[in-house]
Amino acid sequence: MAGKTVAQTFLSVLICNVPSHLNMVSMSRIVTALLLFAISFGYLEAAVVVYLRAIYDPIRQRIHPERRPNDLFPLITQDQLLAAGPENERRLIIELGREFATIAMLAGFALASGRNFNERMAAFAVAFGLWDISFYAFLKIMIHWPESLNTWDILFLIPLPWIGPVLAPVLVSAALIVCGSISLSRGGIPARPRHWLAMIAGGLLVILSFVWDFRNTMAGGLPNPFNWPLFLVGEALGVIGFLAALWNPGSLESRKPRGS
Repeated sequence: MAGKTVAQTFLSVLICNVPSHLNMVSMSRIVTALLLFAISFGYLEAAVVVYLRAIYDPIRQRIHPERRPNDLFPLITQDQLLAAGPENERRLIIELGREFATIAMLAGFALASGRNFNERMAAFAVAFGLWDISFYAFLKIMIHWPESLNTWDILFLIPLPWIGPVLAPVLVSAALIVCGSISLSRGGIPARPRHWLAMIAGGLLVILSFVWDFRNTMAGGLPNPFNWPLFLVGEALGVIGFLAALWNPGSLESRKPRGS
């Protein structure tokens, strides 16, 4: 249900914003490719997490027998992981490589989807957002997790553990889908340096909110309350930067017909 709703929202945003001279066949192809790739990739990511939980949940249970099933915190510390078996160090390295590969795959798809830098960035934003929300939707179907949008999750491990309630990455992904769809439907909205500065600064603040408590969580502590003020400032700054680029007179020049 969640995946269907996201797909319907994505399609409606694109259709409502497609200029009259845009090649509809080309746009339909891009939309179909985005949906197929991102939602399928979300399923694959969810399946990998199910396998990882099967490996690491017994370790967590031995270390923290009081924890409820599917609780991810306290995190297993690096010392505890190594003590559980030397193969876990290799698995951790493999997992870090998998995270790099995930971003590389999304970037590769975006490179193949756009005809210019702005379109490729828009395609990356949409693919990332759809992938992330589909990931949580499929996890809910597979293992009935997360219990709610307030459930805490481990988002990334590079360069530090990113953690936060599921609602936070879902909000980021929703913004990426909407903004990316608007930009993609206009052939890629050109942003000036000040617009990029606002969007990048906003993204960095969002990331900072996710790693804010890393010393505590990496030491095996329970997460402290999420830094919502920092997160919301970052989210707002990024959206404001995009809207400023959208309303910039130069963005009208991006409304050119797509090639097939």
